[in-house]
Amino acid sequence: MLHGNTSINISHPAPGDWFVAAHLPPSSQKIEVKGFIPTCAYVFQPDMLVVRVVEVSILEPDVPLPQTLLHHPSYLKIFVPEYTQELRLELQGCASNGSLGCPVRLTVGSATLPGNFRKVLTCTGPTQDCRLLLPSPPWGRWLQVTAKSLAGPLVSVAFTAVAALTACRPWSVSFQHLLQNSANQSRNASTGLLPLSPSYQELDRSSGAGDSPFCLRNYPVPREDLDVVSVRFRPLDQVSVQSDMPSVLRLYLNTGMDSGGSLIISLQVNKTAIANNTLVVVCVTAASPFLSFNDSLNCTTAFFQGYPLSLSASSRKTTLVIPYPETDNWYLSLQLVCPESPKECEQALVPVETTLYLVPCLNDCGPYGQCLLLRTHSYLYAGCSCKAGWRGWSCTDNSTAQTVAQQKVATLLLTLSNLLFLAPITVSVHRSHLVEASVYAYTMFFSTFYHACDQPGEAVLCILNYDTLQYCDFLGSGVSIWVTILCMARLKAALKYVLFLLGTLVFAMSLQMDRRAVWNTMGPCLFAIVVMVTMWVYRCGRRRHCYPTSWQRWIFYLLPGISMATMAITIYTSMMTSDNYYYTHSIWHMLLAGSAAFLLPPREQHTDPWACSQKLPCHYEICKNHREELYTVT
Repeated sequence: MLHGNTSINISHPAPGDWFVAAHLPPSSQKIEVKGFIPTCAYVFQPDMLVVRVVEVSILEPDVPLPQTLLHHPSYLKIFVPEYTQELRLELQGCASNGSLGCPVRLTVGSATLPGNFRKVLTCTGPTQDCRLLLPSPPWGRWLQVTAKSLAGPLVSVAFTAVAALTACRPWSVSFQHLLQNSANQSRNASTGLLPLSPSYQELDRSSGAGDSPFCLRNYPVPREDLDVVSVRFRPLDQVSVQSDMPSVLRLYLNTGMDSGGSLIISLQVNKTAIANNTLVVVCVTAASPFLSFNDSLNCTTAFFQGYPLSLSASSRKTTLVIPYPETDNWYLSLQLVCPESPKECEQALVPVETTLYLVPCLNDCGPYGQCLLLRTHSYLYAGCSCKAGWRGWSCTDNSTAQTVAQQKVATLLLTLSNLLFLAPITVSVHRSHLVEASVYAYTMFFSTFYHACDQPGEAVLCILNYDTLQYCDFLGSGVSIWVTILCMARLKAALKYVLFLLGTLVFAMSLQMDRRAVWNTMGPCLFAIVVMVTMWVYRCGRRRHCYPTSWQRWIFYLLPGISMATMAITIYTSMMTSDNYYYTHSIWHMLLAGSAAFLLPPREQHTDPWACSQKLPCHYEICKNHREELYTVT
């Protein structure tokens, strides 16, 4: 939206956490100086209005529930317990005003975004019965069912809703089973397929004597919290895969804070454990596991499209990364499949090595990124902040990345451009401005190593902490401008050095409060300009002549220096972007150093060039007493 209000209507939303994310369009690449250009504040205030359905009938399994539709739809709900293999919804005895037919639209499930996986069944045929089969419905939650009449507003439709659940028994792997088959596995390790252990063969997988059949082999997976948005899942037993039923691992990602990271699933089989004509099919789903490997390999449950994977003799390792997984129980289903000869898989058992992690950032964002933990109100999530033009979830997309040569060129430009400060250092020493020379040397040193440490790629050198280098660079730049302007004012030595010290203390305080604020530097510099102009006007009035008095001083020194300083300020405040930063900021370094060299005032009249070197003699001198002694003659 550009302004005003906007709204979105979601009917029958899925239960759980919903997220609203608001962001501005991509900003321009221009680097703006803080405080120099006014910033715009955008206010985003989300409001939520919930309209609840009051009359909701509970549909119990195998219990007929009569319903009559007239003007309003009928709302039902059924609870799906764990280990439900299939849900069958059926409308029986459907009739409209005594005639045959069933003009009813049945909607099962809740709305989700961006994809809607609700099941819709339209019953318009002449038959009185209409049914819907849902394989692997979501476990442990209520399922919404909406029945709406397709007949006219004055036509009543009557039917009986019946729900049937197909349950199966999970076979939980215990330590005893592993101990029993470990001996068989060690004796048959040289073969491609491991035979079944006696414990597997003795299982009764047929529904007899009132017992339901086994539908899955359940491997317990405890959750181990390592850090913030960092969890490790380690199965208690080795995961073994067979062809008779799937092996299922449950990953508990339902704490409410797990959706802010990335789920990493890595699977691997040994070369000697799997034959050439066998295939380990894997499916990763949320809410309920995929159990229909014998019928289809589409990895689709009732309301979720899973992530299919596979392991074979040619591809013995696979990895799946799911960024920001949905807050729910996730299931990893594995089953052995022999496409060419199914009989070869009947007596086979393939161990699979699993590596299951929830991490804040994939591979810690790599060498060209930084993993950041971000918090918005009570929601904590992680993300990669990429640099050097790299992009992607884990900063692995190099479509817009800088090459190593470009990174080295940028580093050399930003560091070697500071060598132009040798010019004002030399001029200062030549004119006996030793304090100014020391400030320029300080600025050159820390600006060079700050930009060597500030690079985003591989060409990086940090001799100190990054924050320390940045502080010293900003301090040196501001104090260099301060001492240059005050030196041009030609104050008395005592007053000049007092102002040097006070200005440095003010810079240190202001930069500690906010380093990016432009007025922290512009304020003291404007004060120094006022002092300089005041002194020049005073000398002009006292001497009744323009100051400085020499036209050569104006043309060859002051005007070039003022022009370079104006260009430097213009580039720094209005021309820098993320793309040309390496060039424009290097020009800023050179213009700043060049302007200081031109603007420094000449030496005092009675001071010789390089006078500072003469004050440090390297030879012995004979001390003479020129004082005249007076003698009294008596």
